[in-house]
Amino acid sequence: MSIRVGTCSWADDSLSALWYPDWAKSAEGRLRYYAERFDTVELNASFYALPTAETAAAWARRTPDGFIFHVKAFAMMTRHPVRAEQLPPDLRELFDYDERGRVSHPSREQRAEVFDRFLHAVDPLREAGRLGGVLMQLPPYMVRKPESLEYLEWARGQLRDHRMLVEFRHRSWLEPDVVAETLSFLESIDATYVMVDAPRTDAKNVAPTVIGQTSDQAYLRLHGRNAATWNRRGGSASERFDYLYSDDELREWVEPLRELEQRSETVWVMFNNNGRSVDTVTGGEIAQAPVNALTMQELLAQHTAAR
Repeated sequence: MSIRVGTCSWADDSLSALWYPDWAKSAEGRLRYYAERFDTVELNASFYALPTAETAAAWARRTPDGFIFHVKAFAMMTRHPVRAEQLPPDLRELFDYDERGRVSHPSREQRAEVFDRFLHAVDPLREAGRLGGVLMQLPPYMVRKPESLEYLEWARGQLRDHRMLVEFRHRSWLEPDVVAETLSFLESIDATYVMVDAPRTDAKNVAPTVIGQTSDQAYLRLHGRNAATWNRRGGSASERFDYLYSDDELREWVEPLRELEQRSETVWVMFNNNGRSVDTVTGGEIAQAPVNALTMQELLAQHTAAR
């Protein structure tokens, strides 16, 4: 199948605690075990700190041919706030900082240096044929306006010939009156639109689910539908994405994914629900993302067999 399913991280708390057998608890063991069950993954740790080429080379060695990493852009690349300690020591002196220790108004030249460092770090994955796209997950306060479009066009240039995946987190990008223009813009800069499955709500910081495609790839991230925790004051990211999809909810995506498959080189389906749930059969705790990802694989296979 050209629909490939994985999770957004192979080493978050719920997977590490609940999904891996005891013999696969090391960093190397976890990735090898994961790669035996899925052929793609998102690397999310790169959002919080720039990866290193040495670590990327180790990831490439631990995975089989054909395995693909999609790498989340470092926070500064997507205009998220960054603290000094998130930067490599030799980069810290290049920036000014505010009273909270965050980088203050970095220039385009400074951001360009960060893009260069990032691309150098993921080169071993690319050389090994393991690199998919660079996920540019925009902050929820980045609204659709000329300055935002200009920044995305600039960032597209900084990524050179790497595949750019763009996820919007403010609904202004995908409102009915502008969605066609937004998707056309992504197509014009050779960027892949990232669909989301998220809570059905009118909150401004929740992008609506819009099925679309702007390149030869289709990309879906499933965040869960936990509307109660999405904007809870003081809530954590793990609470926001704490959700176990039912089989019926996953079936909603089978037909759309098959339709996207007909006009795509590859369709990527990535689960970002990262909490824990109680298994209704065993009564034990389960990690949500890999359980849902395995179910999605089964539903897609069943659909193929039934055709």
